[in-house]
Amino acid sequence: MTTKLDTFNKAQMKKEAPDIRPGDVVRVHVKLPEKTKRGGEKIQVFEGLVIARKHGKGINSTFTVRKIADGIGVERIFPIFCPSINKLEIVKRSKVRRAKLYYMRELSGKKARMKTKELLGVEWTAPEKEKKEEKPKEEVKKEIKEEKKEEKPEPKKEEK
Repeated sequence: MTTKLDTFNKAQMKKEAPDIRPGDVVRVHVKLPEKTKRGGEKIQVFEGLVIARKHGKGINSTFTVRKIADGIGVERIFPIFCPSINKLEIVKRSKVRRAKLYYMRELSGKKARMKTKELLGVEWTAPEKEKKEEKPKEEVKKEIKEEKKEEKPEPKKEEK
């Protein structure tokens, strides 16, 4: 028996959640409203080390990102299924042996370095809400056939 709360939570969750772990250096692209007369949104990037992931894998799950700005540590907690997260890039993945890296708050400089794993540009983008108009399959097949005909040069017959 599902409750209204369960159905609402399922609707709010994105189908694919990013694989974020403590020790990752991530770049979070967040949509913020602009405070101008015409309104609009701007995208702000917050790059830092993931020091914790909490509350499991459900709708309430969060991750904490820590960066150092002008010598001051700044931490920000993001819900994983937040609609204001536009894109999430994993810059670097480090080998860690703890689930929570709160000890990184006291470390600075060379002591705060971590061993990194090889990672080739993993990127997660939020699914688009707007659906693009799709052509019927028959029209797409016709266009593909026409393109193939244009690309193939006709074989030349050799005359003797």
